[in-house]
Amino acid sequence: MKKIAMFIAFQGFRDEEYTEPKKILEAAGHKVTTVSTAKGEARGKFRVTAQVDKTVGEINPADYDALTLVGGPGALEHLDTPEVHAVFKKAFELGKVVGSICISPVALAHAGLLKGRKVTCWPDGAGEIVKGGGNYTGTDLEIDGKLVTANGPVPAKKYGLALAEALKN
Repeated sequence: MKKIAMFIAFQGFRDEEYTEPKKILEAAGHKVTTVSTAKGEARGKFRVTAQVDKTVGEINPADYDALTLVGGPGALEHLDTPEVHAVFKKAFELGKVVGSICISPVALAHAGLLKGRKVTCWPDGAGEIVKGGGNYTGTDLEIDGKLVTANGPVPAKKYGLALAEALKN
């Protein structure tokens, strides 16, 4: 069993970008910890709610096999912060699997983690990916080593499957 920390916006995470990968990872026998900026019940863009297990400050990347960022309208407001950047920098240093979907790869770009990497994201974030040194592809799903990115809710299942596959290595 692998441990995954899935970071969501406390308000406005994209429902299927959270639920689909989580379902796939749990079905593969992994434990998913839901992380946000506050404890309690986080609200998705549409109707999904999620119980937050831990806050960003309680996460030590060394304790997890993978860390992921969920997209949605609240993603950059809640997750594009120095505190989240520091957690993901450490995850990269430790060689963890890192996943990021929709607009959330922009937070990784702002953290300086995408230089020279093949990345996809929601089209609105393409400019920030390029500015951060990433090679924006615009595809549904991109895998570059232990970095898995997807461009939005449509490939959420493919993204979840790619994360589960990355955790096998």
